[in-house]
Amino acid sequence: MKSTTQSILFKPILLVLFIISSFTTARAQLSASMPYRSPRPDTTNQPLPFTEAKETAYAATTATNIFDDDDDNKLQKTISLNLNKTQERKQLMGYLKQLELGNTVAENKKNNKALYRFANLFARLKLYPLAMKCFFKTIDKANKKARKTEINLADDDDVVNINKLPINAKDDSLLNAQNEVLKRSKSKYTNYKRIAGTFNDGKPTVAYALLFHVKQPVSGKPQVFKFSNTGHTFITLIKYNADSTYVTCSFGFYPKKEKIMFATPWDPSAEGQLKDDASHQWDEVVGKFISKKSFERILNLTKKYSDLDYHLSNNNCTDFCLQAASMAGLNITKTKDKWPLGYGANPGTTGQSIINGGYKNTDKQPSTNIFKSLNIEALVK
Repeated sequence: MKSTTQSILFKPILLVLFIISSFTTARAQLSASMPYRSPRPDTTNQPLPFTEAKETAYAATTATNIFDDDDDNKLQKTISLNLNKTQERKQLMGYLKQLELGNTVAENKKNNKALYRFANLFARLKLYPLAMKCFFKTIDKANKKARKTEINLADDDDVVNINKLPINAKDDSLLNAQNEVLKRSKSKYTNYKRIAGTFNDGKPTVAYALLFHVKQPVSGKPQVFKFSNTGHTFITLIKYNADSTYVTCSFGFYPKKEKIMFATPWDPSAEGQLKDDASHQWDEVVGKFISKKSFERILNLTKKYSDLDYHLSNNNCTDFCLQAASMAGLNITKTKDKWPLGYGANPGTTGQSIINGGYKNTDKQPSTNIFKSLNIEALVK
């Protein structure tokens, strides 16, 4: 009787244990079929210090900056591809404005190096006004130091205040407009009236600049010609206005060819003409900020050349630009060489002289006031 009672009581207990075991197994199988998620650590009571959190956020921001690239060729291509994108241009302007700031010697040195790099990149992209503006930021402190030690830089109107050439929102829209103009592929005819008219905008001026460009027949070599290619030399003039706008014009002296052999060693003389070289390729460039007096003298020289004949040996594109550079207080040495039936200044020899450092100021500006573009491969054709 006792055994029977125990058996009756034991059966319900076994049933309950069986049900619990089945439920536990099913739950384990279900859990095994779900994606595994590691438990998140409890950090509610372990906040990061403010400075560390700030640095982490800054690192995340700078890592995603498309203009923060150590490779010049890649960065140049990145800038070129993003010039037509409003958001990216704004990001670029903000990046450049940050480079203007610096409270310590180390910060200023680092920022100046970056600004010079961007000056070179913008020059290679033919965005000359922004290139020279970036370059100016790197020399202003040196010029201030020179003035404190009573070293005369040049004419009084050469002195440009750093605050008069800010990088701001207007550079954004001007950059876009200039990039659209540069899409033209060939140099077109122009004249003195068009060039002078470009600068007669009626706006007060705060600075002037000149760039001297050379396209060698063979890049990086003093070769005077390669087949029929003799290269080309041209200049760029820039006028910076008080309202943060600017006007710029790139042009050179050409022969007006009417016959096959014109402006060749066999027929070196031809009627001359001026052409717009805003989109012209180049290998080497030097430039500087110049006085109003120098700027006006160069325009007068341009007017004179509008009525001159071209001569391969005595009055060619390089001769015109060398005279303009001289009026800007920039001297370039060793510019002449010979060729069949001729001798004179030429792009091949002049470009090689620039590569070898054969240029200097003839006014009272420091040598550091000359901008020389680094010789990196131009990606924008």
